[in-house]
Amino acid sequence: MKIAIGADHAGFALKEQVRDALRLAGHEVADAGTDSAESTDYPDYAGIVARDVVSGAAERGILVCSTGVGMSIAANKVAGIRAAIAFNADEVRLTRAHNDANVITIGARYADAASANEMVRVFLETPFEGGRHARRVEKIAQLERDL
Repeated sequence: MKIAIGADHAGFALKEQVRDALRLAGHEVADAGTDSAESTDYPDYAGIVARDVVSGAAERGILVCSTGVGMSIAANKVAGIRAAIAFNADEVRLTRAHNDANVITIGARYADAASANEMVRVFLETPFEGGRHARRVEKIAQLERDL
C-alpha cells in the first residue's frame, strides 16, 4: 500500500520509527517531512499528506504531532479527508470500519513506537464496512459540498 506520512518537530522521532516499520512491512511510504526536531508548523505537513490522499497519490495518510489534535484539525480542512485521532487500536479499527477514516493522527506525547505501529497496522488492515456507515460517510461529504 502507498502511504503518505508527515510530522512536525514534536512528532519527528515517532514518525521516523513508524515510517521505517512501514517500509520493513513492504509498504511504499512517501515521507512529507519534517526532517528534524527543529521547530516547524504542523499545518504544512498535514496539508501535504492530506492532498496526497485526496489526489490518490497515497491510499492512506499518517500524521504525527504532539497530541494529534492540530494535525487532525488541519488535515480535515482538506475536502475528502476524514482524519481521526488514534488513541488505541480498537478505536482505530472503528474509525476505519465505521467512518472510513483515510488519515490517522497520532500524538507522540501519548504513544510509544510499539503502540503507534499497532494502531497503524490496524488502520491499514481494517476495511470500511459500508452499509449503514456508507450513508453516514456520504452525509459528511455532503457537508463539504454545501460550503
